[in-house]
Formats: sequence, structure tokens, C-alpha cells
Amino acid sequence: MVAFPSSTPPPPTVDPIGDGTISAVHHDILQNHILNRLDGPTLAAVACASSELHGLSTEDKLWQKICIDTWPSINDPLTSSIISTFPSGHRSFFSDSYPLLHHHRHSSHILERPSPETTELISAVDIFYQNFPIFSKVEETETESGWFMSSPFRVDLIEPNKDFVPSGIPQASENDSRLKQVEQNLTLSWILIDPKQKRAVNISSHRAVSVQRHWLTGEVQAKFATILAGDEEKGSEREYVQFEVVVTCGGKEGGEIHVRDVSMVMEDMEGKTLTGKESLVILQEAMERGERRKGKSGKEGKERFKEFLERRKERKERIQRREKILDWVCIASGISSFMAFWSYILFQ
Repeated sequence: MVAFPSSTPPPPTVDPIGDGTISAVHHDILQNHILNRLDGPTLAAVACASSELHGLSTEDKLWQKICIDTWPSINDPLTSSIISTFPSGHRSFFSDSYPLLHHHRHSSHILERPSPETTELISAVDIFYQNFPIFSKVEETETESGWFMSSPFRVDLIEPNKDFVPSGIPQASENDSRLKQVEQNLTLSWILIDPKQKRAVNISSHRAVSVQRHWLTGEVQAKFATILAGDEEKGSEREYVQFEVVVTCGGKEGGEIHVRDVSMVMEDMEGKTLTGKESLVILQEAMERGERRKGKSGKEGKERFKEFLERRKERKERIQRREKILDWVCIASGISSFMAFWSYILFQ
């Protein structure tokens, strides 16, 4: 042990029960000056540190602020009233919506199951440019009518007669630079909320998996996609579906970026849009048992999307080969029948 001279005061000690512990900090200071500055994942981690911090970190007002800062669209009165009915309010909503959906595997023959008792779906959509919100909207979709159940499931957020939504973001002058500008800076969150089940799921890939220029209008189309995998059903072939969100951006050269269209569909491996009934079953499965990932890496989403396109291409080529073989079989059968008929006539 080191002995200190009598003229030198000993170093200060920390009383483990006194002022040196987190318990000594007033609750108001913790909540209003420390905890309210944390993001969602950090606040969730703090809640695991002690029972006292857990009680302070689960206050709904803290999670409400985090949710609104993360997704401005949920500040809408409709979504606010729905989220208040979730088991743990905004904390439950954040837990459902922040982790992006990840390669979820649904059960065999899932599309044959009865549709869940869902009366409506609420879309809470936010588009960001360099993490600054440029578009937010809440859209209600009824799910009870026969028209919805049997029709292709599609949600359009901008009315056809509305030309565009201004963003205030100047666009690059060169065409190639515009594509790169959108790809690097545009992000999207599309949360689907089931008010009856009190669950939510984020179906966006966060970053665009593909950015292209429309061949006719010249507008930039950014595609966001999440791929869901099903069980093996036929041999070694595995079924996949994708949530596809397309954001169309335009604007005059030298002007600002305009958001002209935002739409979402769900497609299968053959490129067919799923019906409302089929989509509801998959959405419920994703909300209940979907695997999730915490990261928001655009590279990961692009790899899955690329793999999905490759599988779709392989299936299309396989179907074409099968149809070509059937065509040749039909032609050969027809020729054989024709030759047999004339042989019969000639030898009579």
C-alpha cells in the first residue's frame, strides 16, 4: 500500500451507497437531461442495467419522443391513438417497427390459410433525404370488402391528379449524378400497422436496392424491396415473395427534386401481384414470427434483391423450357396422328 505524506490529502473515495451511484441522481435529471437524449437501441440497453433504470427507461413519453423523431408520420392523431393501445405503447411500437424485416420464412401452404380478422391496415410512410424528412403520410386501407380480398394488393400514396410533392432539395445537373444523388441520400420507412392485432412491421429495405431512370419520362425511380422466404414446397424449390416500394422523383434541370409517386405492392416469384387476402396472411405471419435484423445496411438488402431476381429469372427460363418441350410433344403427337390417319386411308 502506498503511504501518502501527512501534508497531502488522501484521494477522494466513492461511497457505493452514497453520492457516487446512479441512485443519487434525481429522477427528473435522468429523464429530462440524460435518457431523453438517447436513441431507441441505447435506451433499451439502459433499461437492462438495473430495476431502477428499467422503471425510468420504460416511460412512454421517452419512447414517444424517440418514435416521432424516427418516424415523423406517426405524430398523426390516427397513429397516435392506435399506438396508445399497444401492450407497452410506443415502446412496443418501436420494438415492432425499428428492426427491419429479415428473410422471414412462412409456413407451407400459407396462402391457403384463412385470412386473419383484420379490419384495416395503416401505412405510416416517411421518406428522408440525408436523414432529413421530405415526405410523410399516413394512409388507411380497408381489408374487409370482397373487392380488397380478391384484387391485387397495392397502396398509392400520392393522388393521380396531384402533380408532385416538393422536397426543397436541389438536384444534380447531370443525369448520372442524379441517379447517384438519389441512391446515396434517399431512405425510406414504410410501417404497416394492424390496429386490431396491435402489431406493426417495417417492410422497407431502408435504402434503395435499385435506382434507374424511367425509359419514357426520364424520371428517377428508386426501388425499395424486402424479400420474404417460404418453405420448400416442390422438390428443392423454395418460394419467395417481395414487398416492393417504388419512389418516383422528377423535376426540371437546375430545379429541386419532386416526389411524384410512392406506391407499394407485394409480388411472388413469377412477378404476379398478390391479392389482398394472400397479402394479409403473409403480413400477419411477418408481424407475429418475422425474423428481424437491427442493422440498416443497404448492401445486405441489395444482395437479397439480386438473389431474388436471379431466382425469378431461373424460374421463368425453366417454365419456358418446359413449355417449349410441351409444344414439341404436341407437334410430334399431331404429326404422328396425321401420318397414322393418312396411312390408314392409303392402305384401305
